[in-house]
Amino acid sequence: MNGRTAQPNSRSSALARGHGAPKIMDVGGNGGGLPVNNKQRAMLPNKSRGDFTRNARKDSEGLSESPDLEFEYADTDKWAAELSELYSYTEGPEFALNRKCFEEEFRTHVSDKQWTELDAAQHRAHAMRLLDSLEVIAREKRLKVARAILYMAQGTFAECTSEAEVQHWMRYNTFLLLDVGTFSALVELLNMEIDNSAACSSAVRKPAISLADSTDLRVLLNIMYLMVETIQQDDPADRPEWKIIRETFRTELGSPIFNNEPVSVMLFGMVTKFCSGHAPHFPMKKVLLLLWKSILFTLGGFEQLQSIKIHKREELGLPPLPEDSIRVIRSMRAASPPASASDLIEQQQKRARREHKALIKQDNLDAFNEKDPYKADDSREDEEDNDDNDNSIEAETFPLERDEVMPPPIPHPPSERVSFPKGLPWAPKVREKDIENFLESSRSKFIGYTLGSDTDTVVGLPRPIHESIKTLKQHKYVSIAEIQITKEEEFQKTPLSGGEEEVEMCSTELLYQGILPSLPQYMVSFKDSLTTVLQSMKLGVDVNRHKEIIVKAISAILLLLLKHFKLNHIYQFEYMAQHLVFANCIPLILKFFNQNIMSYITAKNSISVLDFPYCVVHELPELTAESLEAGDNNQFCWRNLFSCINLLRILNKLTKWKHSRTMMLVVFKSAPILKRALKVKQAMMQLYVLKLLKVQTKYLGRQWRKSNMKTMSAIYQKVRHRLNDDWAYGNDLDARPWDFQAEECALRANIERFNSRRYDKSHSNPDFMPVDNCLQSVLGQRVDLPEDFQMNYDLWLEREVFSKPISWEELLQ
Repeated sequence: MNGRTAQPNSRSSALARGHGAPKIMDVGGNGGGLPVNNKQRAMLPNKSRGDFTRNARKDSEGLSESPDLEFEYADTDKWAAELSELYSYTEGPEFALNRKCFEEEFRTHVSDKQWTELDAAQHRAHAMRLLDSLEVIAREKRLKVARAILYMAQGTFAECTSEAEVQHWMRYNTFLLLDVGTFSALVELLNMEIDNSAACSSAVRKPAISLADSTDLRVLLNIMYLMVETIQQDDPADRPEWKIIRETFRTELGSPIFNNEPVSVMLFGMVTKFCSGHAPHFPMKKVLLLLWKSILFTLGGFEQLQSIKIHKREELGLPPLPEDSIRVIRSMRAASPPASASDLIEQQQKRARREHKALIKQDNLDAFNEKDPYKADDSREDEEDNDDNDNSIEAETFPLERDEVMPPPIPHPPSERVSFPKGLPWAPKVREKDIENFLESSRSKFIGYTLGSDTDTVVGLPRPIHESIKTLKQHKYVSIAEIQITKEEEFQKTPLSGGEEEVEMCSTELLYQGILPSLPQYMVSFKDSLTTVLQSMKLGVDVNRHKEIIVKAISAILLLLLKHFKLNHIYQFEYMAQHLVFANCIPLILKFFNQNIMSYITAKNSISVLDFPYCVVHELPELTAESLEAGDNNQFCWRNLFSCINLLRILNKLTKWKHSRTMMLVVFKSAPILKRALKVKQAMMQLYVLKLLKVQTKYLGRQWRKSNMKTMSAIYQKVRHRLNDDWAYGNDLDARPWDFQAEECALRANIERFNSRRYDKSHSNPDFMPVDNCLQSVLGQRVDLPEDFQMNYDLWLEREVFSKPISWEELLQ
């Protein structure tokens, strides 16, 4: 989809008001991108453009108009894209202001040379001068110096001729600023601004917040973000001293050396303060982006998570992982989405007409060929009908089965593919609990007795049962979480003889300890931020872009924290996950997907000519509809597809192995919402949608399974199997009445016991504290007595010792 929304007039007229600070409005709905080129637009009258837009949107939802999305999931987007998303388009004039502040400071000490012409010693000397100037009391002077430092972090772009050159000097200047100690000074200034009660009270009283209310905060956050984002980019060509600086900074950023807490904890506090209404002037998008990149840099991304998982399994003596999940997912191909009822009916009619093709006149054939069998007036309503009523049409035909309706496949580069033997992509897994349940039911059926958790005794069982148990044990998978739960149970049972637990003080552990006291409030704050974004999606391009970036940052933060906490300790993960559930995160994510998800993923809420660093090295063209769309030929919006996948992964993590939460998916009628998300032809997104459908199929009834056989087939082909999981038949014992409160309370009790044992040393049980029974040792201890007691010691002796009778006989007995 190469075009943009089909109403250019409003956008171009809005942008024509000013090149520097455009006030961009888009009346084309929620930013859905449509395949309309400029020539077609010019041929349409104003009235019919809306009709053309609606028809194009219908076509985009049809099966034949849904090509595979060439999207590669990663920790972040390209570096240039991540840099550009820091700034809103209304901040454009500040680039020139930053340059002016720098040049005023620079010309005071260096008369006739440019920054790029100085040597390393001169660069360092000027950076030190700027750092010293940050300590002045006058706010205006301090802000000018901060802007000068920001210009350095932005790559001194006025002296550059290309984006690559800007990025080169950004990297050089950032390492220079970090080496002289700028980041620590910025953290102190940020703390001052956070505690600025006058600014907070002033912002609370204002009916509307403007950019001017957050100027100081935005400048500081911009510098910090650029430093973290630049340094976390690992470049093999870096100097050896830069690599040392990088690793030192990673350690310091995740350690409690800034005000006795990691920087991430301070940023969490800013989110909570903003969502509570006490600091409405906080620039929340920048705070969330800095928090995300700080967590990503200190804890590691998805590749590092996989390495940590492999290392931990080796330490615990567990067998290696059956496959590399990242490579398997990247090798998957997207499936055609399930057809709606109207699509299938029209396909049947088409086949019926073909049977009588010889009897139809040529002009009728021409008219027939013009029809699109995939147009639907309302795909959402049709799909609801198919979920509830249709039980025979889908079995007749499906795009996967008919060559004439399949879209042409998009070739994948052979280097990115992983060759697998024929069969399913995932090795099946079996839990110890599954083997126990299978043996218990087999013993009860054939012998009439049970042996509890004994999985070795098979006496009296038929030979086929022996073979089944052997197959189950071959695919037995023990997770790190199961080992951690078992160890925690042992610590709880034997608090004295169990010994001290050795806790590795890694970055994840330090972060958890930092956010533990206020973690429930942080999770509620994230939910509130996401709720605010969902309340209004039909605004201007800049506002929509702003909201999309917030969703991207929140989804990435939550997913990273959940995955790292789960590896560090399962109860850290469960604590965070439970408070997300209590904050209604499950229905909120479902509400997010209950929209035209294809329009969201293909939204064009970016203006490439205004993106940094392009806008600072190229002359800004005349802002017309054509110039705004120039260079934007992307098939989809990377950040929106990234956000959707992250939210689906979060939903999977919240509901996995949790019967009561799975039933929440059923109660909130998530199946039709998730089925609509399958229209996005991207393999990774489809995989996590199918996982969510799989866990609830047994509760949706036979009629749903019968009318959605192609969805069931896709689940079978793409999702990992549990060998004795009757997910497709509804015969499992888990199809039982559910008590949400009881299950969550039992989990909460385990979490509280874990947190109390490991972190709450002040309220430990006095019965388990060691006691000194040696009289000589006790009498030899030095006791500090209060000063007033020492002054009145003689009176105390007279009153408590000499004046009281002592029965020596009773004392000796």
